[in-house]
Amino acid sequence: MTTEATASDRSVVAEVHGALAAKGLLPAEHLLDAGYVDSETLVTSRQEHQVEVLGPVPGDQSWQAAGEGFDITCFVLDWEAETVTCPQGVSNVKWSRTHDQRGNPIINIHFPVQACRTCPTRQQCTRSTSAPRHITVRPRTQHEALQKARQHQQTKEFKERYQARAGIEGTISQSVRVAGFRRARYVGQAKTHLQHVLTAAAINLRRVGDWFADTPRARTRTAPFVFLMRPVTS
Repeated sequence: MTTEATASDRSVVAEVHGALAAKGLLPAEHLLDAGYVDSETLVTSRQEHQVEVLGPVPGDQSWQAAGEGFDITCFVLDWEAETVTCPQGVSNVKWSRTHDQRGNPIINIHFPVQACRTCPTRQQCTRSTSAPRHITVRPRTQHEALQKARQHQQTKEFKERYQARAGIEGTISQSVRVAGFRRARYVGQAKTHLQHVLTAAAINLRRVGDWFADTPRARTRTAPFVFLMRPVTS
């Protein structure tokens, strides 16, 4: 799929799945890199196309998750009652459904001011000198899918399944080295897309020729920095 340079990777996944569905070519499992995976993609791909998206999801970037603070996993969410309980047993006073700057649905949750000000573990919860703790979460299906994916990507099973993506990374490398894939030779998106299609076809033909000729597969190249870090043997 050829897009404008400013288009985000995540924005094209639904369109790709729709095109594959129209041709009856949907996969049961779709391996994507981190740029394509978010909570919405995890949910909509399964709900609309029964496709399991597998790829690294963004981690929690809050300072609480990076250190010894109370991140979102330390809170108990009761979705039906719209209640969140903090590690000290205090419940929220606000549950507000709204949208972020990109129009995505989110839920803003605030805790009581007085309880937060006198909390003995306040330093693990917020850096504000006076404001209470507040957290932001995605809708339930997205939130739960994201938390599950974060846990799964730490497992051996995930790493073994995701190794198959090395195949497409090799294809991208070949298209760049052999066909100059990252340089548009024509003006306009339509002509650039034609270049992409012809490049993909050329790679297929080249690989078929290599297969008939029994050309051995190249070994994975060692990055120069990794090579320099190798221990010296006498």
